Amino acid sequence: MTIFTKIINGEIPSYKIAESEKFYAFLDIFPLQKGHTLIVPKLEVDKFFEVPDAYLSELLIFAKPIAAAIAASFPCNRVGMVTVGLEVPHAHLHLIPINAASDMEFSQPKLSLTKEEFNTIQASIVSKLK
Repeated sequence: MTIFTKIINGEIPSYKIAESEKFYAFLDIFPLQKGHTLIVPKLEVDKFFEVPDAYLSELLIFAKPIAAAIAASFPCNRVGMVTVGLEVPHAHLHLIPINAASDMEFSQPKLSLTKEEFNTIQASIVSKLK
């Protein structure tokens, strides 16, 4: 069982953004930018392109309003999408508010945010979901 499955099952706390029958979205606790959100299929599959086709197409539809809410919450040129997938053996999509491609470089230092900052970010994104 991966750490993401434990988060989905509520065994590990998270800053939940949205949830459906097939997906769970939550804030990355080691974010590159404020608003950095992960979208995870509830189906435990290691590699992104091993996720069943029906899930892949629905994942982007699930992500679309979340990306819009992130963009409405943080000044950015766009919301970038990345599927690195090396950190956790569970397919996941990163949504990151960016102003330059370098804002998505995983080699850069991660932000260190307080619980209060995470709560504020979560509340902002959730309040703008449509």
